[in-house]
Amino acid sequence: MKKITIILAAALLLAVPAQAQKKNAANNGGITPEMMQQMKKAYGNNAADKALRNIMVTNSPAKLALNHENATAFDSHFSNRVESKAITDQKSSGRCWMFTGMNVLRNKAIRQHHLPADFQFSQAYTFFYDQLEKSNLFLQAVIDTYKKPMDDKEVDWLFQNPLSDGGQFTGVANLIDKYGLVPAEAMPETYNTNNTSSISSLVQLKLREDGLELREMAAKRGVTPAQLQARKTEMLGTIYRMLALAFGEPPAEFTFQQKNAKGEIVSCEKYTPMSFYEKFAKQDFSTYYMVMNDPTREYYKVYEIQYDRHVYDGQNWRYLNLPMDEIAPMCIASIKDSTMMYFSCDVSKFLNRDKGFSDPNNYDYGSLFGTTFGMDKKQRVATHASGSSHAMTLCAVDLDKGGNPIKWMVENSWGPSYGYQGFIIMTNEWFNEYMFRVVLEEKYIPAKYQEMLKQTPIMLPAWDPMFLPEE
Repeated sequence: MKKITIILAAALLLAVPAQAQKKNAANNGGITPEMMQQMKKAYGNNAADKALRNIMVTNSPAKLALNHENATAFDSHFSNRVESKAITDQKSSGRCWMFTGMNVLRNKAIRQHHLPADFQFSQAYTFFYDQLEKSNLFLQAVIDTYKKPMDDKEVDWLFQNPLSDGGQFTGVANLIDKYGLVPAEAMPETYNTNNTSSISSLVQLKLREDGLELREMAAKRGVTPAQLQARKTEMLGTIYRMLALAFGEPPAEFTFQQKNAKGEIVSCEKYTPMSFYEKFAKQDFSTYYMVMNDPTREYYKVYEIQYDRHVYDGQNWRYLNLPMDEIAPMCIASIKDSTMMYFSCDVSKFLNRDKGFSDPNNYDYGSLFGTTFGMDKKQRVATHASGSSHAMTLCAVDLDKGGNPIKWMVENSWGPSYGYQGFIIMTNEWFNEYMFRVVLEEKYIPAKYQEMLKQTPIMLPAWDPMFLPEE
Protein backbone atom coordinates (compact mmCIF):
# COMPACT_ATOMS: atom_id res chain seq x y z
CA MET A 1 0.00 0.00 0.00
CA LYS A 2 2.81 2.40 0.84
CA LYS A 3 4.46 1.65 -2.52
CA ILE A 4 1.29 2.57 -4.44
CA THR A 5 0.90 5.78 -2.41
CA ILE A 6 4.47 6.83 -3.17
CA ILE A 7 3.99 6.19 -6.90
CA LEU A 8 0.76 8.22 -6.96
CA ALA A 9 2.41 11.07 -5.07
CA ALA A 10 5.32 11.12 -7.50
CA ALA A 11 2.95 11.19 -10.46
CA LEU A 12 1.08 14.11 -8.92
CA LEU A 13 4.33 15.99 -8.36
CA LEU A 14 5.22 15.55 -12.03
CA ALA A 15 1.77 16.49 -13.23
CA VAL A 16 1.44 19.70 -11.20
CA PRO A 17 4.38 21.54 -12.86
CA ALA A 18 3.16 20.46 -16.29
CA GLN A 19 -0.34 21.73 -15.55
CA ALA A 20 1.04 24.94 -14.07
CA GLN A 21 3.28 25.41 -17.12
CA LYS A 22 0.31 25.04 -19.47
CA LYS A 23 -1.82 27.37 -17.31
CA ASN A 24 0.83 30.07 -17.11
CA ALA A 25 2.17 29.81 -20.66
CA ALA A 26 0.21 32.85 -21.81
CA ASN A 27 1.58 34.88 -18.91
CA ASN A 28 5.26 33.94 -19.37
CA GLY A 29 5.42 34.33 -23.16
CA GLY A 30 5.19 30.66 -24.08
CA ILE A 31 3.05 29.20 -26.87
CA THR A 32 -0.29 27.94 -25.52
CA PRO A 33 -2.55 25.41 -27.25
CA GLU A 34 -4.96 28.26 -27.95
CA MET A 35 -2.20 30.28 -29.61
CA MET A 36 -1.20 27.25 -31.66
CA GLN A 37 -4.73 26.85 -32.97
CA GLN A 38 -4.81 30.52 -33.95
CA MET A 39 -1.44 30.25 -35.72
CA LYS A 40 -2.55 27.22 -37.68
CA LYS A 41 -5.29 29.28 -39.27
CA ALA A 42 -2.62 31.30 -41.12
CA TYR A 43 -1.78 28.16 -43.06
CA GLY A 44 -5.06 27.34 -44.75
CA ASN A 45 -4.07 23.82 -45.82
CA ASN A 46 -6.42 24.37 -48.72
CA ALA A 47 -5.84 23.27 -52.28
CA ALA A 48 -3.77 26.34 -53.14
CA ASP A 49 -1.54 25.99 -50.06
CA LYS A 50 -1.08 22.27 -50.68
CA ALA A 51 -0.08 22.88 -54.28
CA LEU A 52 2.38 25.61 -53.23
CA ARG A 53 3.81 23.38 -50.49
CA ASN A 54 4.34 20.51 -52.91
CA ILE A 55 6.30 22.83 -55.19
CA MET A 56 8.29 24.55 -52.47
CA VAL A 57 9.52 21.48 -50.58
CA THR A 58 11.61 20.54 -53.62
CA ASN A 59 12.66 24.02 -54.79
CA SER A 60 14.46 27.06 -53.38
CA PRO A 61 12.38 30.15 -52.55
CA ALA A 62 14.59 32.20 -54.89
CA LYS A 63 13.73 29.99 -57.85
CA LEU A 64 10.00 30.23 -57.16
CA ALA A 65 10.02 33.96 -56.35
CA LEU A 66 11.91 34.95 -59.52
CA ASN A 67 10.02 37.85 -61.06
CA HIS A 68 9.78 37.00 -64.75
CA GLU A 69 8.12 40.35 -65.44
CA ASN A 70 11.44 41.95 -64.45
CA ALA A 71 13.49 39.86 -66.89
CA THR A 72 13.30 42.51 -69.59
CA ALA A 73 14.94 45.07 -67.24
CA PHE A 74 18.35 43.53 -67.89
CA ASP A 75 20.41 45.71 -70.24
CA SER A 76 24.18 45.57 -70.81
CA HIS A 77 24.54 48.98 -72.49
CA PHE A 78 26.46 51.67 -70.57
CA SER A 79 26.91 55.31 -71.51
CA ASN A 80 30.13 55.58 -69.49
CA ARG A 81 32.50 52.70 -68.89
CA VAL A 82 36.14 52.24 -67.89
CA GLU A 83 37.64 49.57 -70.12
CA SER A 84 38.13 46.47 -68.00
CA LYS A 85 40.81 43.85 -68.48
CA ALA A 86 40.86 40.10 -67.82
CA ILE A 87 38.56 38.99 -64.98
CA THR A 88 40.31 37.65 -61.87
CA ASP A 89 39.22 34.80 -59.59
CA GLN A 90 39.70 34.77 -55.82
CA LYS A 91 38.57 31.11 -55.71
CA SER A 92 37.59 29.80 -52.24
CA SER A 93 39.11 32.66 -50.29
CA GLY A 94 37.93 35.84 -48.61
CA ARG A 95 40.38 38.05 -50.51
CA CYS A 96 37.85 40.15 -52.46
CA TRP A 97 39.20 43.31 -50.82
CA MET A 98 42.71 42.51 -52.10
CA PHE A 99 41.61 41.56 -55.61
CA THR A 100 39.48 44.70 -55.82
CA GLY A 101 42.17 47.07 -54.62
CA MET A 102 44.82 45.48 -56.82
CA ASN A 103 42.48 45.45 -59.83
CA VAL A 104 42.22 49.24 -59.52
CA LEU A 105 46.03 49.44 -59.65
CA ARG A 106 46.26 46.75 -62.35
CA ASN A 107 43.95 48.62 -64.70
CA LYS A 108 46.09 51.74 -64.40
CA ALA A 109 49.34 49.80 -64.88
CA ILE A 110 48.10 48.04 -68.02
CA ARG A 111 47.02 51.32 -69.61
CA GLN A 112 50.10 53.33 -68.58
CA HIS A 113 52.71 50.68 -69.47
CA HIS A 114 50.88 49.00 -72.38
CA LEU A 115 50.94 45.61 -70.64
CA PRO A 116 48.97 42.54 -71.82
CA ALA A 117 45.32 42.47 -70.77
CA ASP A 118 45.87 39.35 -68.63
CA PHE A 119 48.66 40.94 -66.56
CA GLN A 120 48.17 40.55 -62.82
CA PHE A 121 49.99 41.48 -59.65
CA SER A 122 50.60 38.56 -57.30
CA GLN A 123 47.81 38.29 -54.75
CA ALA A 124 49.70 35.44 -53.07
CA TYR A 125 52.64 37.76 -52.33
CA THR A 126 50.50 40.46 -50.73
CA PHE A 127 48.38 37.88 -48.89
CA PHE A 128 51.46 36.34 -47.26
CA TYR A 129 52.33 39.65 -45.64
CA ASP A 130 48.68 40.36 -44.85
CA GLN A 131 48.46 37.21 -42.75
CA LEU A 132 51.83 37.83 -41.09
CA GLU A 133 51.00 41.44 -40.27
CA LYS A 134 47.56 40.56 -38.91
CA SER A 135 49.20 37.94 -36.70
CA ASN A 136 51.50 40.61 -35.30
CA LEU A 137 48.54 42.96 -34.86
CA PHE A 138 46.77 40.37 -32.73
CA LEU A 139 49.79 39.43 -30.60
CA GLN A 140 50.74 43.05 -29.95
CA ALA A 141 47.14 43.93 -29.09
CA VAL A 142 47.17 41.04 -26.58
CA ILE A 143 50.27 42.55 -24.97
CA ASP A 144 48.67 46.01 -24.96
CA THR A 145 45.53 44.72 -23.19
CA TYR A 146 47.07 42.18 -20.79
CA LYS A 147 45.85 44.08 -17.68
CA LYS A 148 42.23 43.65 -18.76
CA PRO A 149 40.40 40.43 -17.77
CA MET A 150 39.71 37.73 -20.37
CA ASP A 151 35.98 38.49 -20.29
CA ASP A 152 36.57 42.15 -21.12
CA LYS A 153 34.76 42.95 -24.39
CA GLU A 154 37.92 44.10 -26.17
CA VAL A 155 40.01 41.10 -25.07
CA ASP A 156 37.19 38.70 -25.87
CA TRP A 157 36.87 40.22 -29.36
CA LEU A 158 40.60 39.84 -29.97
CA PHE A 159 40.58 36.13 -29.13
CA GLN A 160 37.43 35.63 -31.19
CA ASN A 161 39.10 37.29 -34.17
CA PRO A 162 42.86 36.64 -34.09
CA LEU A 163 43.06 36.43 -37.89
CA SER A 164 40.89 36.55 -41.02
CA ASP A 165 41.38 36.57 -44.77
CA GLY A 166 38.87 39.40 -45.14
CA GLY A 167 39.74 43.08 -45.15
CA GLN A 168 39.31 46.48 -46.77
CA PHE A 169 41.11 49.09 -48.84
CA THR A 170 43.25 50.54 -46.05
CA GLY A 171 44.89 47.13 -45.78
CA VAL A 172 45.72 47.14 -49.49
CA ALA A 173 47.33 50.57 -49.19
CA ASN A 174 49.35 49.82 -46.04
CA LEU A 175 50.61 46.44 -47.24
CA ILE A 176 51.69 47.67 -50.67
CA ASP A 177 53.36 50.78 -49.27
CA LYS A 178 55.34 48.58 -46.86
CA TYR A 179 56.14 45.52 -48.99
CA GLY A 180 55.70 46.58 -52.60
CA LEU A 181 54.28 44.38 -55.36
CA VAL A 182 55.44 41.55 -57.59
CA PRO A 183 53.93 40.16 -60.83
CA ALA A 184 51.84 37.01 -60.56
CA GLU A 185 54.55 34.83 -62.12
CA ALA A 186 57.05 35.84 -59.40
CA MET A 187 54.83 34.31 -56.70
CA PRO A 188 51.93 32.32 -58.17
CA GLU A 189 48.82 31.14 -56.38
CA THR A 190 48.92 27.90 -54.38
CA TYR A 191 46.20 25.57 -53.18
CA ASN A 192 46.22 27.32 -49.80
CA THR A 193 46.02 30.87 -51.16
CA ASN A 194 43.05 29.81 -53.27
CA ASN A 195 41.54 27.78 -50.41
CA THR A 196 42.30 29.66 -47.23
CA SER A 197 40.09 28.05 -44.58
CA SER A 198 42.36 25.17 -43.49
CA ILE A 199 45.61 27.10 -43.07
CA SER A 200 43.72 30.03 -41.55
CA SER A 201 42.16 27.86 -38.85
CA LEU A 202 45.56 26.38 -37.95
CA VAL A 203 47.23 29.78 -37.73
CA GLN A 204 44.33 31.06 -35.61
CA LEU A 205 44.72 28.10 -33.26
CA LYS A 206 48.43 28.82 -32.85
CA LEU A 207 47.83 32.53 -32.33
CA ARG A 208 45.29 31.93 -29.57
CA GLU A 209 47.78 29.65 -27.81
CA ASP A 210 50.53 32.25 -28.20
CA GLY A 211 48.19 35.02 -27.05
CA LEU A 212 47.50 33.22 -23.77
CA GLU A 213 51.21 32.74 -23.19
CA LEU A 214 51.94 36.42 -23.81
CA ARG A 215 49.19 37.50 -21.38
CA GLU A 216 50.60 35.27 -18.67
CA MET A 217 54.16 36.40 -19.38
CA ALA A 218 53.22 40.11 -19.37
CA ALA A 219 51.49 39.73 -15.99
CA LYS A 220 54.61 38.37 -14.31
CA ARG A 221 56.61 40.77 -12.18
CA GLY A 222 59.95 41.78 -13.64
CA VAL A 223 59.18 40.91 -17.28
CA THR A 224 60.38 43.74 -19.50
CA PRO A 225 58.83 45.05 -22.73
CA ALA A 226 61.98 43.92 -24.55
CA GLN A 227 61.48 40.35 -23.33
CA LEU A 228 57.86 40.40 -24.49
CA GLN A 229 58.91 41.66 -27.93
CA ALA A 230 61.60 39.00 -28.18
CA ARG A 231 59.11 36.24 -27.37
CA LYS A 232 56.56 37.69 -29.77
CA THR A 233 59.17 37.67 -32.53
CA GLU A 234 59.87 33.98 -31.86
CA MET A 235 56.15 33.26 -32.13
CA LEU A 236 55.93 35.17 -35.40
CA GLY A 237 58.82 33.08 -36.69
CA THR A 238 56.59 30.03 -36.32
CA ILE A 239 53.76 31.80 -38.12
CA TYR A 240 56.16 32.85 -40.90
CA ARG A 241 57.21 29.21 -41.36
CA MET A 242 53.58 28.02 -41.50
CA LEU A 243 52.75 30.63 -44.12
CA ALA A 244 55.88 29.94 -46.18
CA LEU A 245 55.07 26.23 -46.27
CA ALA A 246 51.46 26.92 -47.35
CA PHE A 247 51.96 29.88 -49.69
CA GLY A 248 55.63 29.77 -50.66
CA GLU A 249 58.20 32.30 -49.46
CA PRO A 250 57.94 35.84 -50.91
CA PRO A 251 60.78 36.70 -53.31
CA ALA A 252 63.30 39.36 -52.31
CA GLU A 253 64.38 39.78 -55.95
CA PHE A 254 63.08 38.50 -59.28
CA THR A 255 63.41 38.89 -63.03
CA PHE A 256 60.43 40.26 -64.94
CA GLN A 257 59.95 39.93 -68.68
CA GLN A 258 57.88 42.95 -69.58
CA LYS A 259 55.56 42.34 -72.53
CA ASN A 260 53.48 44.76 -74.54
CA ALA A 261 49.80 44.45 -75.39
CA LYS A 262 50.67 42.08 -78.27
CA GLY A 263 52.56 39.75 -75.95
CA GLU A 264 55.98 40.73 -77.29
CA ILE A 265 58.88 40.98 -74.82
CA VAL A 266 60.09 44.58 -74.60
CA SER A 267 62.45 44.29 -71.61
CA CYS A 268 63.87 41.80 -69.12
CA GLU A 269 65.11 43.29 -65.85
CA LYS A 270 65.72 42.42 -62.22
CA TYR A 271 63.51 44.04 -59.59
CA THR A 272 62.87 44.04 -55.89
CA PRO A 273 59.19 44.14 -54.84
CA MET A 274 59.57 47.80 -53.94
CA SER A 275 61.35 48.84 -57.16
CA PHE A 276 58.70 46.95 -59.17
CA TYR A 277 55.92 48.76 -57.32
CA GLU A 278 57.58 52.13 -57.82
CA LYS A 279 57.89 51.57 -61.56
CA PHE A 280 54.57 49.96 -62.39
CA ALA A 281 52.02 51.01 -59.77
CA LYS A 282 53.33 53.73 -57.44
CA GLN A 283 50.42 55.53 -55.78
CA ASP A 284 50.05 58.27 -53.20
CA PHE A 285 47.49 56.44 -51.08
CA SER A 286 47.11 59.50 -48.87
CA THR A 287 44.98 60.97 -51.66
CA TYR A 288 42.47 58.09 -51.53
CA TYR A 289 39.43 58.47 -49.26
CA MET A 290 36.59 56.17 -48.32
CA VAL A 291 33.04 57.50 -48.30
CA MET A 292 30.21 55.41 -46.93
CA ASN A 293 26.44 55.39 -46.68
CA ASP A 294 25.45 54.24 -43.20
CA PRO A 295 21.95 55.63 -42.49
CA THR A 296 22.13 54.50 -38.85
CA ARG A 297 24.76 57.16 -38.08
CA GLU A 298 24.96 60.92 -38.44
CA TYR A 299 25.91 62.13 -41.90
CA TYR A 300 28.80 64.51 -42.63
CA LYS A 301 30.89 62.99 -39.85
CA VAL A 302 34.15 61.03 -40.08
CA TYR A 303 34.30 57.67 -38.32
CA GLU A 304 37.20 55.34 -37.48
CA ILE A 305 36.99 51.66 -36.56
CA GLN A 306 39.22 50.33 -33.79
CA TYR A 307 41.59 47.52 -34.87
CA ASP A 308 40.23 47.70 -38.42
CA ARG A 309 43.66 47.71 -40.01
CA HIS A 310 45.96 45.04 -41.36
CA VAL A 311 49.25 46.44 -40.08
CA TYR A 312 49.80 47.32 -36.41
CA ASP A 313 51.77 50.42 -37.34
CA GLY A 314 49.34 51.30 -40.15
CA GLN A 315 46.06 53.22 -40.21
CA ASN A 316 42.63 52.20 -39.03
CA TRP A 317 39.86 52.37 -41.57
CA ARG A 318 38.32 55.87 -41.71
CA TYR A 319 35.37 57.08 -43.74
CA LEU A 320 33.12 60.07 -44.31
CA ASN A 321 29.44 59.18 -43.94
CA LEU A 322 27.28 60.73 -46.68
CA PRO A 323 23.79 60.37 -48.18
CA MET A 324 23.63 58.25 -51.32
CA ASP A 325 22.62 61.11 -53.59
CA GLU A 326 25.85 62.91 -52.66
CA ILE A 327 28.08 59.86 -53.21
CA ALA A 328 26.79 58.99 -56.69
CA PRO A 329 28.03 62.18 -58.46
CA MET A 330 31.58 61.52 -57.24
CA CYS A 331 31.45 57.97 -58.59
CA ILE A 332 30.18 59.27 -61.92
CA ALA A 333 33.02 61.80 -62.10
CA SER A 334 35.59 59.05 -61.51
CA ILE A 335 34.14 56.78 -64.19
CA LYS A 336 33.94 59.62 -66.70
CA ASP A 337 37.66 60.16 -66.07
CA SER A 338 38.39 56.46 -66.79
CA THR A 339 39.21 55.65 -63.17
CA MET A 340 37.85 52.53 -61.49
CA MET A 341 36.97 52.50 -57.79
CA TYR A 342 37.06 50.12 -54.84
CA PHE A 343 33.39 49.44 -54.08
CA SER A 344 31.62 47.26 -51.52
CA CYS A 345 28.02 46.23 -50.99
CA ASP A 346 25.65 43.58 -49.67
CA VAL A 347 26.23 41.51 -52.79
CA SER A 348 23.83 38.60 -52.31
CA LYS A 349 20.65 40.63 -51.87
CA PHE A 350 18.29 40.23 -54.84
CA LEU A 351 21.13 39.08 -57.08
CA ASN A 352 20.14 36.99 -60.10
CA ARG A 353 23.30 34.90 -60.16
CA ASP A 354 22.65 33.42 -63.59
CA LYS A 355 22.43 36.82 -65.27
CA GLY A 356 24.71 38.75 -62.91
CA PHE A 357 21.90 41.28 -62.43
CA SER A 358 20.96 42.96 -59.12
CA ASP A 359 17.59 44.63 -58.68
CA PRO A 360 15.20 44.77 -55.67
CA ASN A 361 12.46 43.67 -58.07
CA ASN A 362 14.24 40.47 -59.13
CA TYR A 363 12.42 38.34 -56.54
CA ASP A 364 8.89 38.67 -55.19
CA TYR A 365 9.15 36.86 -51.86
CA GLY A 366 6.15 38.74 -50.48
CA SER A 367 3.73 37.24 -52.98
CA LEU A 368 5.27 33.79 -52.54
CA PHE A 369 4.72 33.74 -48.77
CA GLY A 370 1.71 36.05 -48.58
CA THR A 371 3.44 38.68 -46.46
CA THR A 372 5.62 41.78 -46.76
CA PHE A 373 9.32 42.50 -46.25
CA GLY A 374 9.17 46.24 -45.73
CA MET A 375 12.27 47.41 -43.85
CA ASP A 376 14.22 50.31 -45.31
CA LYS A 377 18.03 50.49 -45.48
CA LYS A 378 18.40 52.07 -42.04
CA GLN A 379 16.19 49.44 -40.43
CA ARG A 380 17.99 46.59 -42.18
CA VAL A 381 21.40 47.81 -40.98
CA ALA A 382 20.14 48.41 -37.42
CA THR A 383 18.68 44.89 -37.18
CA HIS A 384 21.68 43.11 -38.76
CA ALA A 385 19.61 42.24 -41.83
CA SER A 386 22.07 43.95 -44.19
CA GLY A 387 25.66 45.13 -44.27
CA SER A 388 28.69 45.30 -46.51
CA SER A 389 29.82 41.79 -47.39
CA HIS A 390 31.84 41.88 -50.61
CA ALA A 391 34.20 44.23 -52.46
CA MET A 392 34.29 44.67 -56.24
CA THR A 393 35.58 47.23 -58.73
CA LEU A 394 33.09 49.89 -59.84
CA CYS A 395 33.72 50.47 -63.53
CA ALA A 396 30.59 51.69 -65.38
CA VAL A 397 27.46 53.81 -65.13
CA ASP A 398 24.57 54.31 -67.55
CA LEU A 399 23.18 57.85 -67.48
CA ASP A 400 19.90 59.15 -68.86
CA LYS A 401 19.66 62.35 -70.92
CA GLY A 402 19.51 64.39 -67.72
CA GLY A 403 22.72 62.86 -66.40
CA ASN A 404 20.97 60.72 -63.78
CA PRO A 405 22.19 57.15 -63.17
CA ILE A 406 19.99 54.33 -64.44
CA LYS A 407 22.29 51.43 -63.64
CA TRP A 408 25.87 50.60 -62.62
CA MET A 409 28.36 47.80 -63.29
CA VAL A 410 31.17 46.28 -61.25
CA GLU A 411 34.05 44.00 -62.20
CA ASN A 412 33.88 41.00 -59.87
CA SER A 413 36.61 38.56 -58.79
CA TRP A 414 34.66 35.29 -59.04
CA GLY A 415 36.00 34.28 -62.45
CA PRO A 416 34.90 35.10 -66.01
CA SER A 417 32.08 32.56 -66.09
CA TYR A 418 30.18 34.07 -63.16
CA GLY A 419 27.28 36.45 -63.70
CA TYR A 420 27.46 38.64 -66.78
CA GLN A 421 30.87 37.66 -68.22
CA GLY A 422 32.45 38.12 -64.79
CA PHE A 423 30.62 41.40 -64.07
CA ILE A 424 27.53 42.29 -62.04
CA ILE A 425 25.05 44.88 -63.34
CA MET A 426 22.89 46.66 -60.76
CA THR A 427 19.98 49.05 -61.11
CA ASN A 428 20.28 52.45 -59.47
CA GLU A 429 17.50 51.44 -57.08
CA TRP A 430 19.58 48.47 -55.92
CA PHE A 431 22.72 50.66 -55.77
CA ASN A 432 20.98 53.04 -53.35
CA GLU A 433 19.68 50.24 -51.13
CA TYR A 434 22.68 47.90 -50.90
CA MET A 435 25.83 49.88 -51.75
CA PHE A 436 27.81 50.92 -48.65
CA ARG A 437 31.40 51.95 -49.41
CA VAL A 438 33.46 53.42 -52.20
CA VAL A 439 37.07 54.62 -52.27
CA LEU A 440 37.64 57.75 -54.31
CA GLU A 441 40.71 59.67 -55.33
CA GLU A 442 40.86 63.17 -53.89
CA LYS A 443 40.39 64.90 -57.25
CA TYR A 444 36.87 63.48 -57.58
CA ILE A 445 35.80 64.69 -54.12
CA PRO A 446 34.37 68.26 -54.00
CA ALA A 447 36.14 70.74 -51.72
CA LYS A 448 33.36 70.85 -49.12
CA TYR A 449 33.72 67.12 -48.47
CA GLN A 450 37.51 67.33 -48.41
CA GLU A 451 37.11 69.88 -45.62
CA MET A 452 34.83 67.47 -43.72
CA LEU A 453 37.49 64.76 -44.00
CA LYS A 454 39.76 66.87 -41.76
CA GLN A 455 37.50 66.24 -38.75
CA THR A 456 38.76 64.31 -35.74
CA PRO A 457 37.23 60.86 -36.32
CA ILE A 458 34.60 59.37 -34.03
CA MET A 459 36.04 56.03 -32.85
CA LEU A 460 33.76 53.00 -33.23
CA PRO A 461 34.41 49.58 -31.65
CA ALA A 462 35.88 46.75 -33.70
CA TRP A 463 32.85 44.56 -33.02
CA ASP A 464 30.37 46.94 -34.63
CA PRO A 465 28.40 44.64 -37.01
CA MET A 466 28.59 47.16 -39.85
CA PHE A 467 32.34 46.73 -40.11
CA LEU A 468 32.96 43.05 -40.66
CA PRO A 469 35.83 42.36 -43.09
CA GLU A 470 34.75 42.11 -46.71
CA GLU A 471 35.18 38.67 -48.27
